[in-house]
Amino acid sequence: MTTVVIAPQRPVSLWPAAHAADARRPRSQQTKLGASDTVCARRAGYLLHGRTPTDTGEKRKAILGTWLHAGILDAAREEYGWLVERRVEDETVRGHIDAVQLDSTTAARLPKRLRPTLPAEQTTVEDVKTKGTYQWDNVLRYGASEAEMRQVYLYADLLAAEGFARVSGQRQLARIGPVPVARIRFRFINRDNGDDHVQEIAYEADRARRARWWVQQVRAAATPEELPRTFQGPGLSAICDHCPFRTACWGPLATGRSPQSRLVHDDEERATALAEYVAVTEQIKPLKERQKFLRAQLDGSEPGTYGGNVLGWSGGNPTKVDDVEAMVGLYRRAGLEVPMAPDTGAMKARLKEVGIPVPTRLDLDRRTAVSINVTASKQS
Repeated sequence: MTTVVIAPQRPVSLWPAAHAADARRPRSQQTKLGASDTVCARRAGYLLHGRTPTDTGEKRKAILGTWLHAGILDAAREEYGWLVERRVEDETVRGHIDAVQLDSTTAARLPKRLRPTLPAEQTTVEDVKTKGTYQWDNVLRYGASEAEMRQVYLYADLLAAEGFARVSGQRQLARIGPVPVARIRFRFINRDNGDDHVQEIAYEADRARRARWWVQQVRAAATPEELPRTFQGPGLSAICDHCPFRTACWGPLATGRSPQSRLVHDDEERATALAEYVAVTEQIKPLKERQKFLRAQLDGSEPGTYGGNVLGWSGGNPTKVDDVEAMVGLYRRAGLEVPMAPDTGAMKARLKEVGIPVPTRLDLDRRTAVSINVTASKQS
């Protein structure tokens, strides 16, 4: 009798479903420029002109951030009565504000069921950002980036100028008309350990106008290619690495050459780039020397907080190496033949000792790092 063994099926992965659900989200399908799309001028141009994305980067971190983001906002809505995920728009741009906290005067104009449990001292537009640990130090030091500021100022300006959009689910909110915004808040959440950091700033009409001007410049461009690249490109910017228009913007990634090399077209441009490279190197050199000196001064200092910075140390641990003797013992106890590989180090030493050149060959699968060497020309 033949027994048929059926191998157990592996549990289905949730990621294909997550990617499919993310692609169906309204923000993934909208064609009007969204405030969250203003991270890069050229990318915004591709969206405005209806270009088809050329790249489908890994989106797991973004999806995890979306799930965490939604959970945080649901908790704020249920516990504090905040207005979350509310749409604002005009004829040029739209967005979904993460949270709006109304002051008591504005809140009193709403039906009782829509009023916050605890009104804010000032009407505040809040944006929640999830970040990884490797980005966290920049968040603590510098706060929101220019692109993040622009996004939230567009939300606040739309709310102040137009009010809540008159769409299903928020018509009662739309009836109160424009809502003056007094404060902007960023709430950063570390998605790796749950740490949070809050940054608050007063609303400034001038900054809102600059954000609007940025959108106007994007809309005025005849083609996306007329617009500047906001970031430095694949390999130098994570935003470019995962951009859905990376290939459209920078071309196919060629092996052995950086995409930025396409920006140099002739010897004149090459000379300009080289001259700037030399100038920047001369500026960096004294800074590096000073950094080394300061590092030497701090050597041996105890970890801790000193002024506005936290000092910590890493490394300094013993290096692990293969324990050949232990491996030989294990082989012998197991009855295995101990491999008698040539001792390359001893062979090279012996050849050098008797004056015979050590033979080498080219390994085409491995490449040394490419270094740039620049010296002054005789013409300069």
